[in-house]
Amino acid sequence: MKEPFNTLEFKDEELLLIDQRLLPAKFEIFVAKDYKDIEFSIRDMVVRGAPAIGATAAYGVYFALKEFSNNENEFYKACDFINSSRPTAINLKWAIDRMIKKYQENKDKENVLDLLKNEAIDIQNEDIITNKKIGDNGLSLIPQNATILTHCNAGALATAGWGTALGVIKTAFYNDKNIFVYADETRPRQQGARLTAWELTQAKIPSKLIADSVAATLIRDGKIDLVVLGADRIATNGDVCNKIGTFGLSVICKQYGVPFYSAAPVSTIDFNIESGSQIPIEERDKNEVRFVGETQVAPLEMDVYNPAFDVTPHQNVTAIITEKGVIYPPFKENIQKLKEQL
Repeated sequence: MKEPFNTLEFKDEELLLIDQRLLPAKFEIFVAKDYKDIEFSIRDMVVRGAPAIGATAAYGVYFALKEFSNNENEFYKACDFINSSRPTAINLKWAIDRMIKKYQENKDKENVLDLLKNEAIDIQNEDIITNKKIGDNGLSLIPQNATILTHCNAGALATAGWGTALGVIKTAFYNDKNIFVYADETRPRQQGARLTAWELTQAKIPSKLIADSVAATLIRDGKIDLVVLGADRIATNGDVCNKIGTFGLSVICKQYGVPFYSAAPVSTIDFNIESGSQIPIEERDKNEVRFVGETQVAPLEMDVYNPAFDVTPHQNVTAIITEKGVIYPPFKENIQKLKEQL
């Protein structure tokens, strides 16, 4: 199965991105023509979701080299500029580092620009393959007739295609698991309401949208069989950083014995940090909370704390679903074993 849309498409030396700020009311394409457009698209959340950010950033590095092929110093500055767009998702740095490594290995070759373009295309295509493997690996964790809760958006819109957590859900649906999905609205950016709900309806998966505050009641009342969601960065001890609200869900799940899964590619694991306490948490604009769209819902004089992510301790995570297999506790030991196999 394949989605009837492309989250990102490289065509005629431009990167075409679905403008996720406008969904579901409008379906429009944002055209990125240079590395500055790429930085803006990531920072302003035209594109979002850790794997999609990484794939987009890879093209940004290509655009940077295209502009500064005769000025290595400016090229590196442009890469740093892209990398500064959002601080939490590790896939951003992972993709930029991979592109820079490709450049450094081939910078004396006449076709270095083409090599970087092909590397960006490879990162995009590999992500789709990776997501399909995540879906396959997660299939056995989904019981027949399961009711699943998901948070934020970890679908095709958050990746180069298919999705991580929503990829697991779609794989279960297309394998006749007869599932039902509850999607949290995911305040304040409403990625669940705007994006996951849109993807679920596109795929015709039986589902309902709920306010974030409804989830705890459903879990308490035994109406949720499992929670599966994505990740923006995973520490080597298994702590999972994901969209704000994830931690609260994990606490309720642990209290009531509901399996809590994170689905993410291995590139989301930050092998350089030991725990989630080392992950920088992005704090976004106060008006994301004061406004819903263009409608003001709080006094402008009211101060706002608006972290975009939180960290779920590994003790609350049942398993991490990756393209290399399902990682179970003890996470520290098993993530180390995974690293040694890479």
